[in-house]
Amino acid sequence: MTRKNNRSNVEMRPLEIQVGVNRHAEGSALIKFGDTHVICTASIENHVPRWMRGSNEGWITAEYGMLPRSTHERMNREAARGKQSGRTMEIQRLIGRSLRQAVDLKYLKEKTINIDCDVIQADGGTRTASISGACVALFAAIKNSHDDQRAIKEHIAAVSIGLKDGSPLLDLDYDEDSSAETDLNVVMTESGGIIEIQGTAEKYPFTKEQLDKMIESASKGISDIIALQKSCLA
Repeated sequence: MTRKNNRSNVEMRPLEIQVGVNRHAEGSALIKFGDTHVICTASIENHVPRWMRGSNEGWITAEYGMLPRSTHERMNREAARGKQSGRTMEIQRLIGRSLRQAVDLKYLKEKTINIDCDVIQADGGTRTASISGACVALFAAIKNSHDDQRAIKEHIAAVSIGLKDGSPLLDLDYDEDSSAETDLNVVMTESGGIIEIQGTAEKYPFTKEQLDKMIESASKGISDIIALQKSCLA
C-alpha cells in the first residue's frame, strides 16, 4: 500500500521535539509525530502522596487530555462533563507507569513530578507521542531543578504499529489506525526492555511471527525517537 508522504512501512512520520516551550514549568516539550502534536509539561512539588510518606522516595504521576478542537469536530472538555472517560484514565495511567521506568525514584527524595500531556492536534498515536514527549519534559525538569541527576535512569519512548494487508506499518496515522487489521502500542526503554505492549486484532488474529516482526519494527522506531530525545536534551 502507498502511505502518506510515500514513507515506507518501517518509517516514522516526521518527528520534531521543541524543549522549553512553557516558561513556567520546570520542564516542557512540544512533540510532533506528523500531524499529532502534544504539549508535555513537568511540574515538581515538594511532597508525595500520603501513602508514600516516610518512604524516602519520590513519585511520578500523569494527566492526559485532548483539547476541544484537537480533532475534526469540537469535543466538549471532560471537566465540563464532570467526569473523565475510561480512555483518558487508561492513557494517563499508562503514561505514569511508563515514566516511572525512566527514573530511580529513590533519588527524587519525597518529591512528586506531575506530568501533563495536552493534545493540541490529533492524527493518531496521541498516547505514544505523549509518552515520548513526557520523557523529555521529565528529564528537563530534573536537570533544570538541579535535583540529583542519578534520578535519570534511561530514556523511554513509545510508538504504534499495526498490520495492514498482513504487513507491519510503523507509527500509524488516524486513517491507518482506523483501518488496520491489528493495532499495537509499544513502550520500550533505550536498552531495549519492553515496558508495555497493548495490542488488539481488529479483523483477524495475528500470529506470533507477525507479533515478533511488529515488535522489531517498533524497536527501530523507538530508537529513532530516543536519538531525537537525547539530541534535544544535550
